[in-house]
Amino acid sequence: MLLAAACVSVVLGTMLQAATGFGFSLVAAPLVFAALDAEPAVVLLLLLGLEVNVLTLVSEHRTPRPLKRSAITMLAYAAPGAFAGVIVLRALPEVALQVAVTVGVAGTLLARRVTTAHVPAGIAGLAAGALTTTTSTNGPPMLLHLLGRGAKPEQVRDTLTVCFIGLAALGAFALVSSGQPETPDGTLTLALIPAVALAHVIGRRGFTRLAQGEHYERVLTAVMVVAVLVGLVGALS
Repeated sequence: MLLAAACVSVVLGTMLQAATGFGFSLVAAPLVFAALDAEPAVVLLLLLGLEVNVLTLVSEHRTPRPLKRSAITMLAYAAPGAFAGVIVLRALPEVALQVAVTVGVAGTLLARRVTTAHVPAGIAGLAAGALTTTTSTNGPPMLLHLLGRGAKPEQVRDTLTVCFIGLAALGAFALVSSGQPETPDGTLTLALIPAVALAHVIGRRGFTRLAQGEHYERVLTAVMVVAVLVGLVGALS
């Protein structure tokens, strides 16, 4: 039952990110971490997150315009953070990592409402790198940096998408070069890859209106809260 719920959260997270460029790991991570061991969960989320973000770039039919200086700086500082995150991932118990996922999601909910924080790109990148290989919820520090420098919504979306792709590559390299990573079940992975592709198409068509409406924030918040609560119950039971 928990694994089925995790698969649903992956599909729903994909739909939300297809419409807004943000939210995949935040919706999927709590339940995926509850259903799988921590390291296979990180590997699965890195792989599917890479797929989601590549599909986002390809389906835009326009040239992305990320804030290049911010993106380069954050990715450069993310590299050592990703290696530090692998150490934490393999040292902490499963429950501690599940709680860390919850904190990451809560941090994102807060970050979406803070527009005056001035987080340097280097610090944001270092934190994002560490979060990539521990909980996969690497969006909040980068979002805080971009909002703090007054980036436009399109710039935030494009910069995050480019950074998410770069972080997936950095995370995979850190995991592989630090030892043989534990991988998720192959059948599960092969089933979710086409499901994510289909969910992305549906999300772009069906969720765009929601993303532009006044109820989007409430829906996203509710989905995140439910995912966190179900994930925590699964991890602590």
